[in-house]
Amino acid sequence: MTTPPNPVAAIVARQLDAYNRQAIDEFVACFAEDVQIVREGSPAIMKGREAMRESYATMFAKFPHNRATVTQRMVVGQHAVDEELVEGRDGPPFRTIAVYTITDGLISHVRFLSVE
Repeated sequence: MTTPPNPVAAIVARQLDAYNRQAIDEFVACFAEDVQIVREGSPAIMKGREAMRESYATMFAKFPHNRATVTQRMVVGQHAVDEELVEGRDGPPFRTIAVYTITDGLISHVRFLSVE
C-alpha cells in the first residue's frame, strides 16, 4: 500500500520545481492571492500574487541560471521548513531557510531566514 503524498510537502515541492524551471505562471499558481513574503532583516513585505509575479519574473530574467536545492525539509502540520542552497546569482552560492505556511492548499505566507 502506497502512502499518499503529504499535501503540504507536495505544494512546496511543486513551487520549488516551477521556481527552478523559471515557469512563472506555474510558480505563482502555488501561492494564495494574498500571499505575504517576508525576508529577515528587511522591513518590506511582498504582498499578493501579482507583486510576487513581477518581482520573481524580474529575478528570473536577470539570473537565468538561478536554482535552489533543498538540503533538508521538515513538515509540521500546515508548515514546511526548507533549508535551501541557492546558486546561479551574482556572487557565491548561499544558504537560506524558507518557512512556508499552507492555507487551503496554497502557500499563504513565506518567511526567509538568513543562514550565513
